[in-house]
Amino acid sequence: MEKPVVMGTLGTVYGIKGWLKVNSFTDVAEAIFDYNPWLIHQNGEWREIRVAGWKRHNKGLICKLDGIDLREDALALTNLEIGVNADLLPDLPDGEFYWRDLIGCTVVTTKGYDLGEVTELMETGSNDVLVVKANVKDAFGKKERLLPFLEGQVVLNVDLAAKTIEVDWDPGF
Repeated sequence: MEKPVVMGTLGTVYGIKGWLKVNSFTDVAEAIFDYNPWLIHQNGEWREIRVAGWKRHNKGLICKLDGIDLREDALALTNLEIGVNADLLPDLPDGEFYWRDLIGCTVVTTKGYDLGEVTELMETGSNDVLVVKANVKDAFGKKERLLPFLEGQVVLNVDLAAKTIEVDWDPGF
């Protein structure tokens, strides 16, 4: 099975009947419930679990999972990742992409300097940030670079077919 896309985590137990808090990573928090079944990462492997019900509670979300009827059973699921198969994600319009699509892309400056490979992305509030692992023989002695994902300013072109991202960035910075 291809590694699932992590959409959130199961939080702490809520009540005595097996309900759990949900930490959603989706743009609209409730959208995590558009995917059913979920895959949860437990004991080093992904397994399928169905959502029996969910609701808003205060400023958060809680859910009831099939077969989890006791607080003790729900406790075993706290802090586990919630994933979905990548093929369940909606297709995006041209020019848009998922973060997972950028992982592994080579980042190259407008002058052709290879800055390295995207290892992850971070959300900072003001803008997303590309975490780029520098090449082993980086001429500037960098091990890692953090580049703001500002389209049109720093990020000029993303070519997913070629797995490259062109940036306007000083390699020495």
